[in-house]
Amino acid sequence: MSTSGLLVPYYEHPSVRPAEWEAILAAAPRLYGVVLNPASGPGDRPDPAFAEIAARLRALDVRVLGYADTDYARRPVAAVIRDLVRHHDWYGADGAFLDQVTSGPHGFDHYRRLASAAWGAGIRTLALNHGVAPHPSYARIADVLVTFEGTWDTYRAERPHPWRSPGTRLCHLVYGVPADADPETEARTRGAALHCAVPGTGDHPWGTLPHAVPVG
Repeated sequence: MSTSGLLVPYYEHPSVRPAEWEAILAAAPRLYGVVLNPASGPGDRPDPAFAEIAARLRALDVRVLGYADTDYARRPVAAVIRDLVRHHDWYGADGAFLDQVTSGPHGFDHYRRLASAAWGAGIRTLALNHGVAPHPSYARIADVLVTFEGTWDTYRAERPHPWRSPGTRLCHLVYGVPADADPETEARTRGAALHCAVPGTGDHPWGTLPHAVPVG
């Protein structure tokens, strides 16, 4: 299983962006994992195009993380786990990427219950997307903590956070990144072992690939 530094959330359908998905597959040796998000989650039924992509990623020893929204602890545990079970059963996802996760200690018990249920459902890699540096307690239940999600300008202006967590990888997701930037060095300077830096902006930046994954 790859331990490289790219965790790629790419929210486009394989039939619409086949060249981009081929570029992701070609970048397999540099990938820690890929977030699979057919329909803001797994959808209501299996999608054959995503199933094929997931199978090819797994054959290349790349983690497949199924996307599920937690709505900052407002979404019931059972609904989130249903999504993760569908990702596992339909796409062979061996990991989970939980989005909109609370960062304060008040939400930790909810996510601890969610993590226990996810492990029981066969999830081996758990990534929590806080978007900001969370309370350190979350490191007890996650393999990956996303401690930054935002624009390149904000990222560069923000002072590196001193928080560290042995045994848990930190990840930074950055958008609006210019082609001449060095996001890998910036991430490492800020203590993140994983990153994804894309040129996209606006409401859907994760419909673009990182400069490190060229198309064609």
